Amino acid sequence: MMDSKPFEKPVVVELGHVGKYREIRSTQEAAECLMTVWPLNRGPRHRDALDTCLKVLEGYRSTEDARRALVEAAKESDVLVPDERLPQGKLPEGKLLQGKLPQGKPH
Repeated sequence: MMDSKPFEKPVVVELGHVGKYREIRSTQEAAECLMTVWPLNRGPRHRDALDTCLKVLEGYRSTEDARRALVEAAKESDVLVPDERLPQGKLPEGKLLQGKLPQGKPH
């Protein structure tokens, strides 16, 4: 099973539904999100973030690089949920988007 490269601190984004948040906890989850459910207002930071995540998963970059690139892509697409919008720095109950990204199956 490939290491998902967990983030030290999750990145929270608002995708699809206003007020419904997605907590991205790893490089693998970030790459899947960037490829499948990211908004159409993508720019160069989206491309950079996806490239960085793939390089991290291949072992060429650090997990912190992936997290930083994801934050920049989220800012560019205006979907980043800043910490100050989260009570006590956590997602409010019932605000996590249902149907989280599928998790990879062990080999």
